[in-house]
Amino acid sequence: MLNDILVGYFIYYILKLQKVPENLCNYSVMAWLLNPFTFTIGTRGNCEPVVSAMLLWIIVCLMKGMVLLLYWIKLIVLLACYSNVQFLALIYPIIYSIPIILVLDPNFFPSGQKPVLRNWSTFQKERPEDRNGLFTPLNFLKSLFTRNRMMFGLVSGLVFLLCTGLFYCLYGWEFLHEALLYHLTRTDPRHNFSIYFYHIYLHYGNDISVVEKLVSFLPQFLVQLVLIFSFARDLPFCLFVQTVSFVAFNKVITAQYFVWFFCLLPLILPWSKMKLKWGGLSCILLWIGAQTHWLLWGYLLEFKGKNVFLQLWAASLLFLAANIFILVMIIRQHNCSSVFKALENTHSKHVTKLE
Repeated sequence: MLNDILVGYFIYYILKLQKVPENLCNYSVMAWLLNPFTFTIGTRGNCEPVVSAMLLWIIVCLMKGMVLLLYWIKLIVLLACYSNVQFLALIYPIIYSIPIILVLDPNFFPSGQKPVLRNWSTFQKERPEDRNGLFTPLNFLKSLFTRNRMMFGLVSGLVFLLCTGLFYCLYGWEFLHEALLYHLTRTDPRHNFSIYFYHIYLHYGNDISVVEKLVSFLPQFLVQLVLIFSFARDLPFCLFVQTVSFVAFNKVITAQYFVWFFCLLPLILPWSKMKLKWGGLSCILLWIGAQTHWLLWGYLLEFKGKNVFLQLWAASLLFLAANIFILVMIIRQHNCSSVFKALENTHSKHVTKLE
């Protein structure tokens, strides 16, 4: 529960950094702390709130301009993940590496200066065309090899290799397989929310090629790339839509995976045009309804011994469709805006030197 409270504090702190009004901050924090999924998952011993707190800490460091601290955080995260059995399955934060690299733009992180955050109050007065900074593929290619990006990539790679090498020396090939390689070709014949479970169930025990196992990552990979290059400048929103799509298209989906994006949801609420009374409530009811429909068939299979695998698979398809529809609705109703102000658009008096 302490980690849930810590996540709530980070949510509040991030929103206050962006000058979000107090009432919106409180409502956003309540969306995390009073969420029945989050405190139920947290109190049963899962480590998702710990990883969520680490992720939000990284966002805080970026917003405060403490880029060097990110490298130490990555070391802490990797050591924690590799030294605790509960963490071994939680390698999903690797998907956040590309948007972090993209946002380390020299227009946002000039040498020797802190980045300037776009405030919620000034955002309301800006024209839509002024909100996305200077991001274009051409600008990205021109400034690809910047100091911050190269340091982030170099230190991340070195820390990963050092930690992996250390634990490989301690535990051998078994560690390498269980911690990393296993997740690339994992097959879980037990029923879960994923649309792939039925295919895996029918073919479990048969020889399935590595290529066939990896093909299931293709839709997930393509969707990730599209979302990253579309929304990377709006970092919290990018991480949120990334996580929702990653979970929705994953080969294995359990209830604890939902915590991965619930910790990011409060960060995007103040920037949404969606009204709770109609759009928001409709999305909530659709998501809960699709999940409840799946759980009904899961109950008949697990507790009543009914042969309802086909119906359960159809419920998984419906749940995927519901997730995609809700994700599209959230994207359409979001006021997309760069978290940081581009240097060219920032008056010199707003630029603060690093301490």
